[in-house]
Amino acid sequence: MNLIHRIHWEVRPNASLLSFNATQNLSSSFDFYEKHWDWSKTQRIKACRIHKLSKPEASHLINGSWVLIAGDSQARLFTLSLLNLILGSEPQRMDSVKTALFKRHNNYSISVDEIGMKLDFVWAPYVLNLTHLLTDFKTKKKYPDVMVMGAGLWHMLHVSNPSDYELVLQALKSSLISLFPFSTELGIKSPPHLFWLGFPMLINGMLNTHEKRVHMIDAMWHAYDRALCESRLLRQTGGPMILLDIQSLTWNCGAHCTYDGMHYDTAIYEAAVQIMLNSLLIKSRHRHLSRQQFLFS
Repeated sequence: MNLIHRIHWEVRPNASLLSFNATQNLSSSFDFYEKHWDWSKTQRIKACRIHKLSKPEASHLINGSWVLIAGDSQARLFTLSLLNLILGSEPQRMDSVKTALFKRHNNYSISVDEIGMKLDFVWAPYVLNLTHLLTDFKTKKKYPDVMVMGAGLWHMLHVSNPSDYELVLQALKSSLISLFPFSTELGIKSPPHLFWLGFPMLINGMLNTHEKRVHMIDAMWHAYDRALCESRLLRQTGGPMILLDIQSLTWNCGAHCTYDGMHYDTAIYEAAVQIMLNSLLIKSRHRHLSRQQFLFS
């Protein structure tokens, strides 16, 4: 699990477009850069069989699952990348998905009957929205198999209070622990797989409104990042959620991978999806190995 974020990026001008547009200034053009990524070619990563899952592999892994993705625009872009992996060979269907998914501040649901997967995207720009969502699950006594959550950018912009952000993250953590106490009390065979979408790197000079440039400065970003760590929501600080490290992905991809200093190229979210899938695969192998050890002990 410690290796799944060790990703190498290659960002370079598209040679064919450079020659075609030789008279234009392309140094700041988002679309004229190719972005390629892969895991570092180390023996440890090879030994762990960390790799880009194909559509059949990903479909088999999440076959029969209920996947919930809740959060802000970063979560929406993550949803698009996951569905593009599963449905990418069906361009007309994906066009319909994009139209419905990107309706402003709306929820979105889809069932992929071929693999028995249900996916729900819930627009939840504040952490409090996520906590309320968990309350709804508790009331219905029915939970997704995979939950991907992430919120904070709206809080940074409109509330601008890192201490308050830490408090609402702590409340979310308490709700998660109380809802999924790793028992069968509520009829849960096993707790959901829990993932947190981290903050992207913000490039202040590229942010597209004055309000964003005033409130989303580097010092505020770092204060919010510290609040996330100090909330102990994440697995690495003793919490229940595995981090999908968007910060690391966006930092290493760089300024040519964003068009507005906040939202990044699809390659970022494709990488995040693959990190999540590899995490699920590692956990699946671990369960299988533990079961074998139990049977033969």
